[in-house]
Amino acid sequence: MATKEQLDGEKEVVARAAVRFVKSGMKVGLGSGTTSHHFIQLLGERVRRGELSVEAIATSKQSEALARQVGIPLTEVRRGLRLDLAVDGADEIGPGLSLIKGGGGALLREKVVAAAADYFLVIVDSSKVVKQLGAFPLPVEVVPFATPWVMDRIEPLGAKPVLRMDRDSRERPYLTDQQNHILDCRFPAIQQPAELASKLEKIPGIVEHGLFIGYARAALIARGGAVWVLTQDGASKALSDFSELP
Repeated sequence: MATKEQLDGEKEVVARAAVRFVKSGMKVGLGSGTTSHHFIQLLGERVRRGELSVEAIATSKQSEALARQVGIPLTEVRRGLRLDLAVDGADEIGPGLSLIKGGGGALLREKVVAAAADYFLVIVDSSKVVKQLGAFPLPVEVVPFATPWVMDRIEPLGAKPVLRMDRDSRERPYLTDQQNHILDCRFPAIQQPAELASKLEKIPGIVEHGLFIGYARAALIARGGAVWVLTQDGASKALSDFSELP
């Protein structure tokens, strides 16, 4: 098993690999989390050097602040806007590029941005690849008014929902950028992700869930110093086999 230092190195390796697919003139979705922040910093370096001219939309206030800090121009959401490319990490990546996201609490904006992109590229270190989703608790964003009732509805689905608390004060709930609650729902295993996603979407009070099914077009996975490309059909090839995204 890779150490934390090795995984940190993989995050930078895979972020650097993703930057090579950004072209001048693109509108880019910037993800959230540690791996995405490596990507934002590396993209910012190329922008500052004048190698790339892009506009971006960030999936969280934290990523937005980082983008401004490193010099990436940001644009506003507007009607008719499509993103050429969105790049984001994942908490788990399973068969068919099914994902669990939302460990950092940005799942709502992450899914909105992924849906607005013509190409959604996932970047992860080797620890995130799993044979079956569910070891990582599934984040579910909930309107605060409905939180107790939503917990009542989720539990019969086989989960143990836990209200996420604020890191700075364990006495108050964590609030997302949209001022909603997060329920971290631990399932024994998620054998049918699409079916579970459909059931969650029918529960009033749920704003969004962290199952991303059918969004990712490809994933870049770092293993040591090498990067592999995983596609929806399950094929895995070395990054060196690709000059453009599959």
